[in-house]
Amino acid sequence: MTDGTAKDAQEVALERARNFPRHWLADVLASDGGVVHLRPIVPEDADKLVEFHGKLSERTRYLRYFGPYPTMSKRDIVNFTTVDHHNRVAFVAILGDEIIAVGRYERLLDVGDGRSAEVAFVVADSHQGRGLGPILLEHLAGAAAENGLNMFVAEVLAENRNMVSVFREAGYQVSRSFDGGVLRLEFAIDPTEALLSVRNSRERAAEARSVRNVLSPRSVAVIGASTDSSKVGNAVLANLLQGNFSGPVYPVNAEHRSVRGVRAYPTVRDIPDDVDLAVVAVPAESIDSVLDDCLTKGVKALVVVSAGFGETGPDGRDSERRLVHAARAHGMRLIGPNALGVANNDVTVSLNATLAPVLPKPGRVGFFCQSGALGIAILDQAAKRQLGLSTFVSAGNRADVSGNDLLQYWDTDPDTEVVLLYLESFGNPRKFSRIARRVARHKPIVAVKSGRHAVPPALAATGVEMDDSIVRSLFEQAGVVQVGSISQLFDCAMLFGYQPLPAGPRVAVVGNSTALGVLAADAARREGLQVGEPVDLGAQATPDVFASAVSRALASFDVDAVIAVFAPPVAVAVEPYAQALREAVVDTDKPILTSFLAAEGIPDVLVVRGPDGHPTRGSVPSFPGPERAALALARAWRYAAWRGRPVSKVVRPNGIDPDRARGLVKGWLGESNGRWLSDFEAAQLLECYGVHVVEFRAATTEHEAVAAADELGYPVAVKATGELWRHRPDLGGVRLDLVGPDSVRLAYRDLAAASGEPLLHVQKMATKGIGCVVGVQDDPSFGSLISFGLAGVISDLLGDRAFRVLPLTEDEAAELIDAPKAAPLLSGYRSAVPVNKQALVDLVQRVSALADDLPEVRSLACEPVLASAEGAQVTDSRVRIGPEPSMADLGPRRLREW
Repeated sequence: MTDGTAKDAQEVALERARNFPRHWLADVLASDGGVVHLRPIVPEDADKLVEFHGKLSERTRYLRYFGPYPTMSKRDIVNFTTVDHHNRVAFVAILGDEIIAVGRYERLLDVGDGRSAEVAFVVADSHQGRGLGPILLEHLAGAAAENGLNMFVAEVLAENRNMVSVFREAGYQVSRSFDGGVLRLEFAIDPTEALLSVRNSRERAAEARSVRNVLSPRSVAVIGASTDSSKVGNAVLANLLQGNFSGPVYPVNAEHRSVRGVRAYPTVRDIPDDVDLAVVAVPAESIDSVLDDCLTKGVKALVVVSAGFGETGPDGRDSERRLVHAARAHGMRLIGPNALGVANNDVTVSLNATLAPVLPKPGRVGFFCQSGALGIAILDQAAKRQLGLSTFVSAGNRADVSGNDLLQYWDTDPDTEVVLLYLESFGNPRKFSRIARRVARHKPIVAVKSGRHAVPPALAATGVEMDDSIVRSLFEQAGVVQVGSISQLFDCAMLFGYQPLPAGPRVAVVGNSTALGVLAADAARREGLQVGEPVDLGAQATPDVFASAVSRALASFDVDAVIAVFAPPVAVAVEPYAQALREAVVDTDKPILTSFLAAEGIPDVLVVRGPDGHPTRGSVPSFPGPERAALALARAWRYAAWRGRPVSKVVRPNGIDPDRARGLVKGWLGESNGRWLSDFEAAQLLECYGVHVVEFRAATTEHEAVAAADELGYPVAVKATGELWRHRPDLGGVRLDLVGPDSVRLAYRDLAAASGEPLLHVQKMATKGIGCVVGVQDDPSFGSLISFGLAGVISDLLGDRAFRVLPLTEDEAAELIDAPKAAPLLSGYRSAVPVNKQALVDLVQRVSALADDLPEVRSLACEPVLASAEGAQVTDSRVRIGPEPSMADLGPRRLREW
């Protein structure tokens, strides 16, 4: 090779090394909740790599390289930093501007089929124990799978127990062999249930820890702590001090030596002690310098109450993006910007880092609020209704920390029994569904989702806005109790927070007014509850009579819950009735709700106080009217029924070939940004998952049409293929039940003339049945949604479609078929023959598996599917493929992307 040729080859290698797949960039959470940036190595990392290697201890270098390796040769530096991102891949973990870990694999071209690679990584001594090894392994395995590898090999010194445990505890099925003091490990990198379980468990622990860093800091700095009482920095500092925060509070103010009588410091770096949490209240344009100071100081998390970011428009949106990137690059999680703040009512913490001067009393309810503007009003209403909070987070623009992170934290928080969410947008709904399903199995989640039109366009751009029916389906599938207003949110919180769940739908209504009792009973029946005749005690009933009647109802084996209603007669004191009711319901295991109509002095909770003096379990929620009590109870029953069902699992259908399907999609996609598949390609793809499209042929002449019909066998159908004619029976684009060549010729002639297109399809007639639609629609956050409904203009007009998040469990597949309002037609409505619904369930399970396996499938429709007693036959299908969405909740762990 000539010098010129060698130089050209070197330039090509360098250029290839710089052009890595952009979706491999990721911000990840270490096990201690700190953020680390992960990216492929590039040649420009040479100096950083040398610096990283030089800081490794002799012991770490020995364990990684099996011997002394004090310095890296120039050749090794070039080799390690110049990779092709295919056969040789390397990731670096970056904190600030330093490399803190390196992981790599090299394909073993001379071993087996060339689909295995040797993997290794090393972590800086000061960052060992932060879980960076498993994170590197996950991302290397993801890159390897993209490059066609299926096996990793690792050679580890037997004494390197930490490295051995990384592989052993990752969820892989590892085989091992010894050669002297070297342990050789081999494992397949294909995702398994065990692998996903480990990944999700580590993700949960890291995200919970990152939130704990925010909510349980040992010290807090208020950056921008102003001496002006009208400024937000002054308000936050005042609330921290008045709330008796358990640790030190450090005002940061460059112009004053003290603020509110507390010594101030010019910068965070000047504070002599450690700082865990920084509350930032400086103008948006001044935040960059603050971040550098926080990194130097080792701050773990930021709460940015400053406004002037994404809520102001495109320029603010760019500033917000830079803020998130900078905070994460400095290893910190971010609440906000434009946040109201965070609070923790744990007496060992007593954190009020919010703009709200008064917090509700301590309790067992965790509250996440996306809106900063509504936050103060919400906290005020919670306090008035005596709803105790464990923790509160107002995320403002939700640029980093979101409701998903808080769910991970509350999942294992012993001080939180009920979760409340006020959401304006979703960051990653698919991940929300996965987490919420798990949390809701043991803690109620109550959510209010504001509508699309209630959100300013600039703020709506921060997340994925979805049709209300999709949101409703998402919540139902995940066991989340959806409510329509803040007052309903608190109604459910009062019931869940103080009363047990109902064991069934049977409700007794007890009261002293016939009209009020009937009103309560009617409201309960409208919500699907079962109610007998209301017990009317009469206006003259004494407190003891009232309490005894409630006790008898609670003791009845035919009653699962009691609604007690009371309308005070003139000049009758109400408190004795409330007190009698409190005493009557002590130690009951059935929920009791009350409505003291037009009664002054009766609080929203008939309080039973715990040892700390705060309302506790057994307190009785009181509602302004029986309708609201009935609505809250009905929601509690539906939630209890969902929670009582056995956990259903995702079952892979038999007879599928995902490897063949992936190969087909990869070949069809090529270098393009996506396209619609032809009808024959779509049928071929569906066939890989056992979904058979009724056999058809293409015809461009009458002769071809007749030949196709003869080959398929009569009767046949002839269909126009243009987009305008698909699924439009009103346009007459199909001819059915053609039984001979003459009728096929006539049908072809008519349709070719009407459509203006010579290409038609001739298809074997399917069994007559009810037309249905099975679809998959792309969503960059969900990955994909699967939908089901009945075909036809009426269903389209009314939007009668049911949606579910993928992947579907066995039970969810069956529920999806029964979910549309028109679904009773499938069960034999008005003595019609029922269809084979199990065939439809099997079909949606197969489509679910296809869409979950192939994220490149951006849109899919099987329409119509003819459902009959014999089965379900797909007569037409459309599939659009494109590049894999970057925000799907799949693959290695990573924080939400910007």
